[in-house]
Amino acid sequence: MSRSLFLSVVLLAVLVECGGCQRLRENGPRIGKARDRQIRVEVYVDKMKAGWVGQMAGVGWGAPTEFKYQSVIMPQDKMPQWEPQMVNQFEQDDIYVEMTFVRTLEVHGFDVSIRQAGIDFANSGYPLWHANKAGRDNLRAGIAPPDSGHPKFNSHADDIDYQIEADYAGLIAPGMPNVAIQLGEIFGRLMNYGDGLYGGQFVGGMYAEAFFEDDIVKIVEAGLHCIPQDSMYHECISDLLKWHKQYPDDWAKAWQLTNEKYQLNPLYRRFCCSGPGADFNIDAKINGAYIVMGLLYGDGDPDKTIEISTRCGQDSDCNPSSAAGILFTTMGFKNLPDRFKIALDPTAKFSHTPYNFPTLVSVCEKLARQAVVNCGGKIAVDKQGSELFMIPRQKVNPTPLEQCWEPGPVAGSRYTEEEMARITAESGKDLSKAIEQFAPAWKIAKCGEDMDPGLKEEVRGRKNVLVTHPLSPTVGCVITRTLTLPADKKSVLKLEVGHDARGDWDLIVRANGEQLLRKTIGPDTTTMGWTEVSVDLSQFAGKSVQLELVNEPTDWRFEAGFWSRIAIVSE
Repeated sequence: MSRSLFLSVVLLAVLVECGGCQRLRENGPRIGKARDRQIRVEVYVDKMKAGWVGQMAGVGWGAPTEFKYQSVIMPQDKMPQWEPQMVNQFEQDDIYVEMTFVRTLEVHGFDVSIRQAGIDFANSGYPLWHANKAGRDNLRAGIAPPDSGHPKFNSHADDIDYQIEADYAGLIAPGMPNVAIQLGEIFGRLMNYGDGLYGGQFVGGMYAEAFFEDDIVKIVEAGLHCIPQDSMYHECISDLLKWHKQYPDDWAKAWQLTNEKYQLNPLYRRFCCSGPGADFNIDAKINGAYIVMGLLYGDGDPDKTIEISTRCGQDSDCNPSSAAGILFTTMGFKNLPDRFKIALDPTAKFSHTPYNFPTLVSVCEKLARQAVVNCGGKIAVDKQGSELFMIPRQKVNPTPLEQCWEPGPVAGSRYTEEEMARITAESGKDLSKAIEQFAPAWKIAKCGEDMDPGLKEEVRGRKNVLVTHPLSPTVGCVITRTLTLPADKKSVLKLEVGHDARGDWDLIVRANGEQLLRKTIGPDTTTMGWTEVSVDLSQFAGKSVQLELVNEPTDWRFEAGFWSRIAIVSE
């Protein structure tokens, strides 16, 4: 057998046996020494460490400014001063969410299913916001991925969330953009769709390239290759590259042009959770532009890069975090200024994870080794005895175009009962104490945190009111009780319910799963915001019955349910 044929047989075996690079299995990468990218493992680790430090430094430095400057450039004198201890960011959402994904890969490997990834994310215990929160709420309610991130079920699907936590995907995939893309298809779809997903794949692609390239324009272009060319996200970053070429020394001019098109023009804010005219903008596109703004105009200087990305405003801790992470990856840990690493705490653990900094680095190295082999590469030893990653160059295969304002069909994916049994985290706000005081023997679940739910002294003229809110646009808050009704008496469920003056909601009453009532509680069905409801339970006399009272969402606007009475009267 010839040597070339032998290598082809070995490669085929590797691609068939190893997971985590499905697209490459299908397309069959061409391997040859001239096409391999090589990096010493020790150099990879040094750069990967720097990437994590960059994230931590960027988010720590920018944290005091987050969303304080919206649609305006932050004044120079408002930029915080760097202090070395700022690097110790173990409680930041754009850091600790990544650890959940890394842990899933460590435990289940690159072949992990999106459903398993969703279960792991659903069981996370840290606080979340926007697309992350909506996606996790959906997962906990049984809406399996990819529907958990679909615009029908997630009104934040174009938000920044996967973009701020996709750094891991490039850090464990040096020179392997398709791995970063595919990881987005697994983890990014838990909470995002369209441009919201592309933002993370773009960032992951830039990191993957930063191990081999220090020309920022080329790194940005490499990221663009990872997303659909016809997407608005691609258009936004392409515009910024054009404006940087036109105004290479004037980042404020580039910021102004970005603001005019992607902040003030409603055509580019078609799926915006805050509304197309709001100053607040957590859309992935414009915040992605602020990452790139820092990189392009930072001239390779860490302080300048972080400062510009922060002063662009909006999500001004997450954006400099990604910008610094990418830049620091090009530099390597050994070459970082001491002020960014001397105070790094090696013992502290990232929130709700098993990782401190050294264990995180170790796990990422292990995953990178797997990714190299999975993608048809190999780990060799040079003449000096140093290990080398030999990585085949890949033809980049971006995700097909999709848009949140014109989404494709839902998958109809739901978790089975067996899968739901593995989701053990509580879903929604804990109102156990409130329901115990208001209506003893009743329980409450799946209550969202919007509109400050809980037991209130007075609401719309009534005393001692329980306020609830649906968990998500498709999942209502449920109040339940199981009891045996008397056999010789007529039992009636008596409710007094109300609504917020700005919205309405549907009241659903079920008994043993059978719907007995569905009624909209809104301006047309109430007097001064309140109404009395009676439901006859005679058919269940002498039987055990599980009652469910649901605060069901309608159009997802101010859908708090107000309850001034829940009682069962037997006559």
